[in-house]
Amino acid sequence: MATGLRTNLIALAQEDLQTRERLASDGSLFEGYHPEMQAVHESNAERLAELISTYGWPTPQIAGPDGAEAAWLIVQHAISRPDFQRACLDHLQKAADAGHVPLWQPAMLLDRIRMFEGQPQVFGTQFDWDDAGEMSPVPILDPASVNERRANIGLPSLEESLAKFRARLRPEDRPNDLIRHLEERREWLVKVGWRTSTNDR
Repeated sequence: MATGLRTNLIALAQEDLQTRERLASDGSLFEGYHPEMQAVHESNAERLAELISTYGWPTPQIAGPDGAEAAWLIVQHAISRPDFQRACLDHLQKAADAGHVPLWQPAMLLDRIRMFEGQPQVFGTQFDWDDAGEMSPVPILDPASVNERRANIGLPSLEESLAKFRARLRPEDRPNDLIRHLEERREWLVKVGWRTSTNDR
């Protein structure tokens, strides 16, 4: 195992989570994509790209289980880097197919990519504020069989996950201006290259 790789990845993930916790504590995290959070995500993505070029994808065999999960977290949060997320999905899927990482890791990244692209997600792992102000799953491909797909990758039912997610939300987590939040999100998706038009839903 590459000890330095593991240590580096864990430190990057900790910076991400600590920054998120601090910004969430005053409510500023939830008013658009906070510039400080974005800076951490982008810096971490750049560092992970460098590590991948040196070591390949950080599997548990070379980065330890916690280092490998930290790598997944970093790429899952690299939301302003469409090409990087797509490239890492290929790495993650190959690692999962080989039994090196859990199946839910590429599944969650796939759902996030499809959500940003405006396509229905496959496994129902991505939630967002809907037009009625409720935290809900974004559109799902063939929702009638989603729980079967989730079970196949080791996830609980959609209903259970959604209930837990909603239970963690605080009143201050909801955007003050939901319409503006949704409009700014669509503008951001175009700006960073996920979509070509703000008319995409």
